[in-house]
Amino acid sequence: MLLLGIDIGTSSIKVSVVDAETQTSVASARYPDDHENNILSVIPGWAEQSPDMWWEQVSLAIRKLTDNASFRTKDIAAIGIAYQMHGLVVVDRAGNPLRNSIIWCDSRAVEIGEEAFHKIGQEHALAHLLNSPGNFTASKWAWVKANEPDTYTRAHQIMLPGDYIGLKLTGEATTSISALSEGVFWDFKANRISSDVVRCFGFDESIFPAIKPLFGEHGTLRREVAAQLGLKPGIPVCYKAGDQPNNALSLNVLKPGEVAATAGTSGVIYAVSDQLVYDPASRVNTFAHVNYTPETPRTGVLLCINGTGILNRWVKEHFGHGLTYPQMNSLGKAVSPGSNGLKIMPFGNGAERILHNKILGARFIDLDFNAHGRSHVFRASQEGIAYAFRYGLDIIRENGMNPEVIRAGQANMFLSGLFTEIFVDITRAPVELYENDGSVGAALGAGIGSGIFTSPEEAFSRLKAVRTVEPRAAPHYEAYYQEWKQLLEDQLSNETGTT
Repeated sequence: MLLLGIDIGTSSIKVSVVDAETQTSVASARYPDDHENNILSVIPGWAEQSPDMWWEQVSLAIRKLTDNASFRTKDIAAIGIAYQMHGLVVVDRAGNPLRNSIIWCDSRAVEIGEEAFHKIGQEHALAHLLNSPGNFTASKWAWVKANEPDTYTRAHQIMLPGDYIGLKLTGEATTSISALSEGVFWDFKANRISSDVVRCFGFDESIFPAIKPLFGEHGTLRREVAAQLGLKPGIPVCYKAGDQPNNALSLNVLKPGEVAATAGTSGVIYAVSDQLVYDPASRVNTFAHVNYTPETPRTGVLLCINGTGILNRWVKEHFGHGLTYPQMNSLGKAVSPGSNGLKIMPFGNGAERILHNKILGARFIDLDFNAHGRSHVFRASQEGIAYAFRYGLDIIRENGMNPEVIRAGQANMFLSGLFTEIFVDITRAPVELYENDGSVGAALGAGIGSGIFTSPEEAFSRLKAVRTVEPRAAPHYEAYYQEWKQLLEDQLSNETGTT
């Protein structure tokens, strides 16, 4: 029996067909596979992508698999979807997007979210929403209401990116508690869509799709779409989750105290709790995990750094002409720790939650034209990303969670042995690396939702660590980090006018 997983990333779309018995991929495809998708930013701090681009690329990626299939397409029993979190998709009655999606790293709604935080009451909002509205989906929809009244009036429904792809596949618009929580629409204490958020922003609750279990049927594949994709009609979509909860599921991170990490375009540490916990300053954010129920709460405390892999890509484009990532890593490894004094702040991809939603921009500090070359830039960028992870991990530790080990997929920045070593040495947390993939996780999630597996634990029973990287005796890194941290805090003080 086969399962199809779709992962809607910021950079590309990935799809996989997974054998439910072996829990391994039998075929996969990425689109585009020769470049990364752009983020549209017509005004600094804005970030958009076209939902129709996602759907076109989902279709093209699936056709890559089915046109020359080495498997029997009729054996695909269920479909799962993982997607970039927090994006706003607005559709009309025919299900057509009325504008580009305002995606996760867009910063335009920060002030709107902060105003709502004060109106609702900070303590009340944190106790019920587990977050400030910040620049999450609810605030983005409020921005549309205030600035694009024609779009707001014509809108039939709003949804997350994965909900939109589910709509295109099935013709049905659905969502889940987990999705609503990541948009900061969900009241965890009242166990319903937040009346505080709806009232504060003046929303109509009819704008939300039907709420379905995350593991459960969200519609079936339409006949005309099945013909377009080379699949059989009627396959159920049985799982939809944001990319970070899905990454945690893919790493079998389901129990309180377990921790997952990823370092793609953005960087995330995701810790599971059995409490409705929140950071008083909303620097890290709590959402409903894939296995959340009101009776047995499982929440994911998410640290997000917008500027991680996107910095590494930018460095490659502007300093690594003709080099591959492994070649960059090799050159960076030849430079001593500390990059001969060069320090890089990776915060060039919108408002950073760990920095109180400030937009600081990326910075090169103490660059010396006579002392530094591109090898120093390669190492300093990876050190700066690892320092940002440490800064955020210390916030998680302040909130009572102290990971003994972090699980990560051997992908993106964790493909770099240099970055992995720096990350482990500066966080002092061992990292277990796995051969995991978001689209494979989404496929196995569909196996859970369809009942092929009786539990998430069964779906990932064959998961084994490829290797474990332990912290080394690297006392120099603590001093380098403290210097970097002081520069960051000086910058934050200058931004807020404090001394």
